Amino acid sequence: MPDPSSIFIPNSMQNAFVLTIVLAFAGYLFTFASTRMMARRADRLRLVNQRLNDFYGPLYVATVTGNIAYRALLEKQGKTQCHPIRDEEMKEWMLWMTTIFMPLNDVREKIIIGNAHLIVEEQMPQCLLDFVTHVVGYKALLSKWGEGDLSERRSTIGWPPEFDIYVERSYQALKAEQTRLLHNFWWQLWHRVNGRKSR
Repeated sequence: MPDPSSIFIPNSMQNAFVLTIVLAFAGYLFTFASTRMMARRADRLRLVNQRLNDFYGPLYVATVTGNIAYRALLEKQGKTQCHPIRDEEMKEWMLWMTTIFMPLNDVREKIIIGNAHLIVEEQMPQCLLDFVTHVVGYKALLSKWGEGDLSERRSTIGWPPEFDIYVERSYQALKAEQTRLLHNFWWQLWHRVNGRKSR
């Protein structure tokens, strides 16, 4: 009768089998965790890109352009601030307001109203609401100008000083996050591997 011990798998083979199972399971867990992490990173990058492309990017460009134009007008007039607007400056002020400042205001207003769902904060920042209100005030003013009433020269609703700071800070923060997401080593590796699979 054969020795029963001869039918058993040697301990070394058992250990190798167990080790193979453990390594395979660990590999599965690593792959699962890294795939989920990369998927979340991809979702985050898509959101950051959308916020930059459809909200903060255009808002930032229009704001910087408006500030450059505003400073150019003040420099041309030899002033440090637009008010008071003297009688001899009124014609040029109306020209710049109707052809430069107000079109840029309209662009920003449309961005804020049309893409409000892309703001970073949970609630609409007050400076954005104040800006839209400021623009509405100028629309009423330009309507008066169109009727020949030049009794008012500026919107009764002032420019919100926090608006420029908010736009620049938000844009720069999103650009920094976008760069960080794009240049992460694991993200690059995952993107390359999946790019090859899709070919």
